[in-house]
Amino acid sequence: MQTEKISYPLIVKPDIGFRGLLVEKIDNEKQLKRYLEKYTIDIVIQEFIDYKNECGIFYYRNPNEDKGVISSITIKKFLTVLGDGSSTLYELILQNKRAVLYLKQLVEKHKNTLHIVPKKGDEILLSVVGNHSKGTQFLDGNHLITQKLIHTFDELSKSIQGWFYGRIDLKYNDFLEVENGSNFKILEINGIIAEPTHIYDAQHSSYFKALKAIRTHWTYLYKIATVNHKEYQIPYKSSKLFLNEILELRAYTKKIKTFSNKKN
Repeated sequence: MQTEKISYPLIVKPDIGFRGLLVEKIDNEKQLKRYLEKYTIDIVIQEFIDYKNECGIFYYRNPNEDKGVISSITIKKFLTVLGDGSSTLYELILQNKRAVLYLKQLVEKHKNTLHIVPKKGDEILLSVVGNHSKGTQFLDGNHLITQKLIHTFDELSKSIQGWFYGRIDLKYNDFLEVENGSNFKILEINGIIAEPTHIYDAQHSSYFKALKAIRTHWTYLYKIATVNHKEYQIPYKSSKLFLNEILELRAYTKKIKTFSNKKN
């Protein structure tokens, strides 16, 4: 933390992420020690980025071409409640159809402030982790795709050696700044198992549309892998090694789930 100049508060999470499980905001050394003692796994420590907004942008590019495609933008709407001047935070959570679904974890997270009565019109942020499991809502943001944004991601892709396909999750204050390639911070770079998460917006997608989107992305993934193999001699991974890694991943995610269930 000293070397990377990371101070509290910070974000701590498993080295291999899974549905936002065990991702926590840590406010002090005592909390960090408790986390490390409780979860015997490899972890990542990240600076806490207090930009207001978060999104996921899916990008892919043929290794032989300079220009790529942005196929998906997901706007993440964090879980909040609105004060009415008379209800406690706990009562506001109970009254909110989405927040009440996460009652157990929210009560634990906000146990010291549940009795407070927020002022009328005050929006209370209940979670800062942009994942469904933390109550965050995924909204289709594909209307934000522009040629300027694609150019920004073309340059970004070229700066990351070997990255031609996947979703970048980032935080920002103003989307125009993202479009211009300034004042945003990348949280994660997700590779071949990444999803175009706009498909989880039930207002704009359906099960069959989601399947079609995933099929389209896998088709481009196949094309990229073929080009890399035939023209740049990048070997295909053996089926045996791939299956072994899948089994290792399943065992790992089972362990993460077990830790998470004990936590809750």
